[in-house]
Amino acid sequence: MRTQITGAELREMLLCAYEALELNKKAINELNVFPVPDGDTGTNMGLTMSSAAQELRKSSDVRVSAVADAAASAMLRGARGNSGVILSLLFRGIAKGLKGKAACGAHDFALAMREGVDAAYKAVMKPAEGTILTVSRMASRAAVDASRSSKDVEEVLSAALAAAQLALSETTEQNPVLARAGVVDAGGMGYVRILEAFLDSLQGRVRSGAVAADGAAEDEDAHGAFGAFSTEEITFAYDTVYIMRKFRPEKPLDGLRAYLGSIGDSLVISEDDEMFKVHVHTNTPGEALTESAKYGVLELAKIENMRSQHDALLAGQKPATADEVEDDDEEDETAVAPAEKRYGFVAVCAGRGLDNLFHELGCDRVVTGGQTMNPSTADILRAVNRTPAETVFVLPNNKNIIMAAEQCAPLTEKRVIVVPTRTVPQGVTCLLNLDTEAEPEAILDTFTAVMGGVHTAQVTYAARDSDFDGHHILAGEYLGLLDGALLGSWAEKPRVAQALAEAFAPLHPEFITVYHGEDVAAEEAQSMVDALSAAYPEADVTLVDGGQPVYYYMISVE
Repeated sequence: MRTQITGAELREMLLCAYEALELNKKAINELNVFPVPDGDTGTNMGLTMSSAAQELRKSSDVRVSAVADAAASAMLRGARGNSGVILSLLFRGIAKGLKGKAACGAHDFALAMREGVDAAYKAVMKPAEGTILTVSRMASRAAVDASRSSKDVEEVLSAALAAAQLALSETTEQNPVLARAGVVDAGGMGYVRILEAFLDSLQGRVRSGAVAADGAAEDEDAHGAFGAFSTEEITFAYDTVYIMRKFRPEKPLDGLRAYLGSIGDSLVISEDDEMFKVHVHTNTPGEALTESAKYGVLELAKIENMRSQHDALLAGQKPATADEVEDDDEEDETAVAPAEKRYGFVAVCAGRGLDNLFHELGCDRVVTGGQTMNPSTADILRAVNRTPAETVFVLPNNKNIIMAAEQCAPLTEKRVIVVPTRTVPQGVTCLLNLDTEAEPEAILDTFTAVMGGVHTAQVTYAARDSDFDGHHILAGEYLGLLDGALLGSWAEKPRVAQALAEAFAPLHPEFITVYHGEDVAAEEAQSMVDALSAAYPEADVTLVDGGQPVYYYMISVE
C-alpha cells in the first residue's frame, strides 16, 4: 500500500500527464464537433501542460509543495484557450491545497483536487454541465469519499479515475451539441487522460521521457554516440526542431519537405490537422524557419549547435542545450513599463492589416493570435506590462482568449480590464467609441453597450467532414457563419456572398465593413463588396485589407 506521494513522484506524474496529452492530442482535437478550424482543445491543453513540463525539467526541489507550485505557476502563464485556462486553475487549486507539504497522503491529495475544482468553478462565470468542470468535480468528489476510508493513494486515484470516466461518458447527454454529434467532451477527455497518466505513473506502468517538453521524441543515446566520430564529420551543424500552427490544414507540405531536404539532412516532418513539427539538421536554421513561415505561424523552436556540443563531450564537459540558455532579454521581457498615461490598450488579432488598424485606433500593443493560434496568458501579460499606462484595457477579440486574458490581472501591478470582445469587429467598434476622458467603469460600460450592436459574419473553410445542425459538410467547403451560428457550406464562393446578403436582411444594416484575408485577392474582395452594396444600396459598405489567416472574410454588420 502506498500511503504518500513524494515530490519526485508528483514531478514524474506531471511529466507523464504532459506526455499523455501530447500523445492523445489529435484524438482529443477530433472531438471538437464544430467543423471550423479553431484552437483545438487537445492542442491548447497540451501546450498549457508543456509549460509545466519545461519548468519541472529545470527544477530540482523535491518537496511536493514546490513541485506543485512550479507546475501551477508555469501553467498559469502558459495557459492557452479556455480549456488550458481551466486546466491551469485546476492545478493552481491543487498547489494551494498542497502548500507547505514535503509529501502528501491520500486525503491531502484528494482535498487538493477538490480545491482545484473550486478554483476552476469560481473563475467560470456560467459553468456548464457536460464539460471538463463536470468531469473534474465528479473525480474530486470520488477521491475525497475514498480517502475517508482508505489511506492508499493508488486506491484513491483509482476511485477518482473511475468516477471521471463515468462522468465523461455522461457528457454526451448533458450537452446538446455533444449529443447531436454523438461524442464526449474534449476537455473532459483530456482530464481523464491526465488522471490515467497519474495512476499509471504511480503504479510504474509508464515513465516520462518518450516525449520532450517541445513535443519531440527523446533519444536517450544521442549524446552517447557522439564520441564515435570527429567534429569535422558533422556536415550540418544545427539540430533544428520547431512547431508551426498551420494556416490551412489542407495545404500540402511537399514543397517545404523538398526545400528542407535541399538544405539539410535527418529531416522528419510530422503533422496533424492543425500543426506540423519539423526536425532537421542544417547549417541555415533561419532559412528553414523563413520557408516554413509560408505554411504556418511559429509556435516553439529549439536550435542547438551539434559541433559545440560534440566538442564539449569530447572534452569531458556537459554540453549546453537550448533549454539551459539564459535569455539576455529576460529582464526586459518581464519589466513593467512606468505609467506615462492614464489608459492603455492591448488587442489580439492576426494579420498585418488588422495589426496596423488596431495601432491606428490607439492600441499600444497588439498580440498576434486568434482562431487556431490562441496566445498564452504570458503573451498577453507581456504586452500588458509593456504598455506605459496605469490602467490597461485588453480586447481579446475571440471567445477562446477571454479567460487567458483575465488571468493577467493578478500577475501585474497594473490595473487590467478585460473587455469581453468575441470578434475583431467588436474590438474595432469599441475603440471607435472610446472616450479617454471617462472613468474606467464608464469606458467599459460604453464598450459593452456598443458591442451588442455589432454582428460578425465569417467565411472560412471546413476543417473536417461533419454533420452539424442538419448540414452535411465536406472538408474544404466554404463555411458561412453569423454571430457564431452556421449558415451553411458551399463548394463555390459566389454562393457564399449570396447567402450572407440574405442573412443580413433581418439586421437592417447601415454600416458593413468587409475585412478580407491574406488568401483573397483585392479583385475578389471587391466582388464581395459589390454584391453586398447591390443588396443594401443604402448601407455604407467599406473594404479593409485585414490580411488575416484562416478567415477569407470577416464582415462587421451594424
